[in-house]
Amino acid sequence: MSLLPILEFPDPRLRTRAAPVHAFDASLQQLVADMFQTMYDANGVGLAATQVNVHQRVLVADMSDERNRPLALVNPQILEKDGSQVYQEGCLSFPGLYADVTRALRVRVRAQDVHGSEITVEADGPLAVCIQHEMDHLEGKVFVDYLSSLKRALLLKRLDKQRKQAATA
Repeated sequence: MSLLPILEFPDPRLRTRAAPVHAFDASLQQLVADMFQTMYDANGVGLAATQVNVHQRVLVADMSDERNRPLALVNPQILEKDGSQVYQEGCLSFPGLYADVTRALRVRVRAQDVHGSEITVEADGPLAVCIQHEMDHLEGKVFVDYLSSLKRALLLKRLDKQRKQAATA
């Protein structure tokens, strides 16, 4: 396994719409393993292939404290959404930034596993948020797209300030 570089906003590649996966082979299994290692190393709970500059419909997630419930979804599609929740989201492509985003409380998702078998996942709460967040990446959307223009501008200004401080440190 190896660590993959994570694209950071405003990298235009984050706006690329991911293509469906057709080959369920060793390279896909390696990509998923590398994505898990990258996500865990960055202390994330979810990661979309788009964020590591691979524009295929693949996401990984693990909401467990012990990091022992890995979930990999290939070609995910939301079948049902229910309810509403506001959750403070962060993103590995926006290091150190968080914002309240409204999303569905529960989702039912059809996807494939790394071997191509169809799976259905029913998630609620934080896992539902994570899946929706990562699926947005596969569509070229990022969580700040859900914010008002004023909140988005303030958040991006803070991100720019953090980067300038890190560059002079």
